[in-house]
Amino acid sequence: MKFSARLFAMSALAAVLALPSAAPAFAAQPYPLEYWSVRDAMSNVEISPDGKYVAFMKISSLKGNPSIEVYEVNNLSKEPYRVGAKSMEITGFSWISNEEMTVSFRRQVRKKIRGFNQGTFKGKLALFSIDTKEFKELNSDSNDKLTFTNLANILAEEPDKILVQVGDFARDKAFVAPSYYKLDLKTGGKQLVLRGSSQYGRVLFDPQGNPRFTSEDAGDEFIFYYRPIGGSGWKEYYRQSEDSFENFSYAGLVDGNPDQIYVRANNGQDKQALWKYNLSSKSFGQKVYSNNDVDIWGTFRHTNDWSQPGKVTGVSYYKDKFYRNYFDKTEEAMMRQLERSIPNAGLVSVTSRSRDGNTMIVRNIADKDPGTFYLYRNGKLSKLGSVNGLIKADGLAKVEYVTYASSDGKKIPGFVTRPNGAGPHPLVVMPHGGPFISETVIYDEWAQLLANNGYMVLQPQYRGSTNYGQEFYQSAFIDGGEGGKLMQDDKDWGAKYLISKGDVDKDRVAMFGWSYGGYAALIAAARSPNIYQCVIAGAAVADNNQQLNYYRTRLSGASEVEQAGFWSGSISPIDEVSKVNVPMLVVHGSADQRVPPKHADKYVKALKSEGKNFKYVELKNADHFSNTLTYDHKNKLYTNMINYLKNDCGPGGL
Repeated sequence: MKFSARLFAMSALAAVLALPSAAPAFAAQPYPLEYWSVRDAMSNVEISPDGKYVAFMKISSLKGNPSIEVYEVNNLSKEPYRVGAKSMEITGFSWISNEEMTVSFRRQVRKKIRGFNQGTFKGKLALFSIDTKEFKELNSDSNDKLTFTNLANILAEEPDKILVQVGDFARDKAFVAPSYYKLDLKTGGKQLVLRGSSQYGRVLFDPQGNPRFTSEDAGDEFIFYYRPIGGSGWKEYYRQSEDSFENFSYAGLVDGNPDQIYVRANNGQDKQALWKYNLSSKSFGQKVYSNNDVDIWGTFRHTNDWSQPGKVTGVSYYKDKFYRNYFDKTEEAMMRQLERSIPNAGLVSVTSRSRDGNTMIVRNIADKDPGTFYLYRNGKLSKLGSVNGLIKADGLAKVEYVTYASSDGKKIPGFVTRPNGAGPHPLVVMPHGGPFISETVIYDEWAQLLANNGYMVLQPQYRGSTNYGQEFYQSAFIDGGEGGKLMQDDKDWGAKYLISKGDVDKDRVAMFGWSYGGYAALIAAARSPNIYQCVIAGAAVADNNQQLNYYRTRLSGASEVEQAGFWSGSISPIDEVSKVNVPMLVVHGSADQRVPPKHADKYVKALKSEGKNFKYVELKNADHFSNTLTYDHKNKLYTNMINYLKNDCGPGGL
């Protein structure tokens, strides 16, 4: 791996996000697809602990890879340092002291996957010093062993030291449990803090570097342990059967009480709430916060990681948007003021702050803002740049939260991205992947792209989605898999709801999905009577048994009921090919590790055999996950998707 770190000349910070041309104000014509295909021009914006430097990842050309640019906060017009990589791609960085940062890299080392979840990328981690302009690699890779080092904790009270996790893989042998060391940034010396053990999982440390929490998979139970400060052994504080679907997870230390923690848990209830939990008595205490409609999302910490590391300052949940309930009124007052000061404010967050608190990075993301970063310094807020400076607020669409009844009366939440202009509009139903995940739509690139081209978008939160309680989640699989059945109705009845309101033309409806969403699109193509004029299926699970077989032997308890119950009991698209009755566009990455390409190969072969109307597009070297998609991948996907909807989706196009 070769690194480069050199001085890079720029006239001013305003030039940071320069792209080939400026975006026009929203008009009747949608933005060029190239505007949507660019990767984030600005990301990972952080202030150094002393507030002297601001650094961020920047992509300066359509097909370029990220570099890191480092500016002096007191003189933003001064030429920045650019930190780049010649043979690998930078994927992130983090300040760990006033002068040092960790930098992560990846490189695609082969063209084909080696099986399920065995991708084509390889990663590295290194230290970079602003003073010396030199890298120190933290990973070593010999012919017989890979030694890896990960950042475990930043030690706010020891500025020249960090806590690292060190372990290795012997070739064709078992994983060696990692040990934890204090690494001296000045001397390079390591001091053992905790020796690795194959019995326990990941270890959580407190801000002072004390090992405090871990867990064990004991076969038929999960056992949670804690270690008192100054103690030398692990003590059990909670155990849960592997058959339980309830959540129990650590959510932070209770300030001023070392014997209590916050946990996110059901504790016998349908919705997950925030509780105080007593470690020594192994018992739930006060319920701190809950919501009748949704699970809590989790706790959030103080905005100053350096002066108040790990301090829990509130709890959040999301429904139509993200909500924060603050325990710390000073933090709340500051955040409310920032929200009032930022245009198109949506989800406003402090992503980085100096040790003295006077300098911080503030990020906004909203339906009318794909992401904007601001510098707050000594009471003044100024814009640094945007994730995508080509996309302007006037060309973006509002997102609305809706609820509607499915075929069996179950209440289904959803998000509607409404295009500018009068309806009724053509509709694209866009179910999320997973399926057992949660989704709150703040800014969604795919939905906004479609809305900018005139399509209304519905993102249904079908049964099986998390965030809406245990019953809603488990109803997708507990009595047999509902994939292609009631889960599919949840999507279709959302379209019918919008048609009944007069928002959507009933003869102009399509479905587009990725991963499980692609599975749903394949199912939709074979339903009868069909409400869709066409479907677009990306990275789709086409054969349920094939997908389940990848990890069938690793399942037990609740996970086995969830996955085996869902995939074995749901309709498999490969069995429905003869019933396909609408045109379809099938898209798949050739290096997809989560839904291997053999799904698409098998399904396309069956479509050909049945003489169905379809088009297949392969994204060469593309993995399953959006953060691996290059400009070329995205531009090929978007061009084919928009052209297909316009020209090939049903009679005359959508």
